Amino acid sequence: MPRYIFITGGVVSSLGKGLGAAALAALLQARGYKVRLRKLDPYLNVDPGTMSPTQHGEVFVTDDGAETDLDLGHYERFTGVHAKRSDNVTTGRIYSDVLAKERRGDYLGATIQVIPHVTDAIKEFVKANHDDEDFILCEIGGTVGDIESLPFLEAIRQLGNELGRELTCFLHVTLLPYIAAAGELKTKPTQHSVKELQSVGIQPDILLCRTEHPLSDEQRGKIGLFCNIRQSAVILGMDVRNIYEVPLSYHEQGLDREVMRHFGLPDKTPELSAWQRICNTVANPEGEVTIAIVGKYTSLQDSYKSLGEALVHGGIANGVKVNIEWIDSELFEQEDAAIEALHHVSGILVPGGFGERGSEGKIRAVRFAREQKIPYFGICFGMQMAVLETARNLADLPGAGSSEFGATDVPLVGLMTEWTDGNERLQRSADDDLGGTMRLGAYACLLEEGSVAGRVYGATEIAERHRHRYEVNIAYRDQLEAAGMKISGLSPDGRLPEIVERPDHPFFIAVQFHPELKSKPTDPHPLFTGFVAASMEKSRLV
Repeated sequence: MPRYIFITGGVVSSLGKGLGAAALAALLQARGYKVRLRKLDPYLNVDPGTMSPTQHGEVFVTDDGAETDLDLGHYERFTGVHAKRSDNVTTGRIYSDVLAKERRGDYLGATIQVIPHVTDAIKEFVKANHDDEDFILCEIGGTVGDIESLPFLEAIRQLGNELGRELTCFLHVTLLPYIAAAGELKTKPTQHSVKELQSVGIQPDILLCRTEHPLSDEQRGKIGLFCNIRQSAVILGMDVRNIYEVPLSYHEQGLDREVMRHFGLPDKTPELSAWQRICNTVANPEGEVTIAIVGKYTSLQDSYKSLGEALVHGGIANGVKVNIEWIDSELFEQEDAAIEALHHVSGILVPGGFGERGSEGKIRAVRFAREQKIPYFGICFGMQMAVLETARNLADLPGAGSSEFGATDVPLVGLMTEWTDGNERLQRSADDDLGGTMRLGAYACLLEEGSVAGRVYGATEIAERHRHRYEVNIAYRDQLEAAGMKISGLSPDGRLPEIVERPDHPFFIAVQFHPELKSKPTDPHPLFTGFVAASMEKSRLV
């Protein structure tokens, strides 16, 4: 039977519950335990797939095709454990399942209520689809006091009673604000947050207090006294220079030791050398390189969370610091001089996106990278824009367009209505719900022998995660390759272009999938490692 750790948050949002959960899981792994992390989100959307990236941040896609919260990206990057569809649930999905059962008559005519029917469904989710994990860490989204979170809090309260203290631990993340005028940290918000949690029947076992300043023993004792926990269970969560220092920082503060004490487990020394090496490389780079990300959701960098981290991983693999410049692609459509902003960068990356807005600016950025021989990396939409740039400017197809933007005489990019997943043929139509028309999850790709992509991967067959509705039309392969753009990766049935590259360029690779979703600090993705290496070479030549 696994042990459960429930992570809640109070005072304000964005305290780093997901990061804290991931760091704690990494520390438990370093002690030899097997872990799995789960996220319970209180919003009514069935999943984040149709939510705006500028509101919710990126959508993290799992191997099995689930569109999930970006915190699952933290979970994977810190633990290496591949998330599954069963690791993220929302209020919308819980209610959808409960109502579907009611319509089928599964409840035998009972009146459906939040308690017990909704809370039972939440508990079933928490306890289902385990392997042989020692710990299940469940993060509850939102902030204690939010009306949306109440069913989830009630469900974990019930689980605490049903499973017993020996199998459950409640970790509450709070804020200790620093009042500059008074020159001190204030503990009252944490006290009120814990009282709010206690009001729904949950007594936290450990407090993780986020702050920018050290906490005195006197203040720690005060928090423990008023929040009804041991002083040693008041853990300080100090700000760090980069997120990969968090496991080391939390270990130093005794978070994993306190978890061991709570469950009565031996306090053996964790193996943290890998994290120490990563942090040392980040803190002491051998050089720097500047890379521009030309996207349409740059107003919220969480929209490209995994992308930014994958570039950091590429820097770790090459021993350099990667400076990222976030550039709104629409700027290139408004001002002729805006493209000059790319002259000083050593690499250009055009990421995924949806819709026509900003597309012409991305095409201009692609052309600049091609003509100026600046390393280029296109991802998903960035591959489609690279193909359109080649078609319009080199392949004598000036009318080339995407059916995503409307009717076009040269549908170089079109809506994907049929594809193969293993031995299964999947079909979609333009009239399907937006949440069900995408190609989602891991699919195989065959690499052409001797290609740049093949050399970067060191393999001839790979599997990467997808999230897109539109696909490059293989019918235009001859025109593209005559213009110098080589299709070097294809789906196993040969119908879907997955990777394009330009052999006449120092580094020009664009992919239809999302390699950033599989990159980890302990195992940087080869495409990002190669892109950063090429960008370093470009910076040396300038």
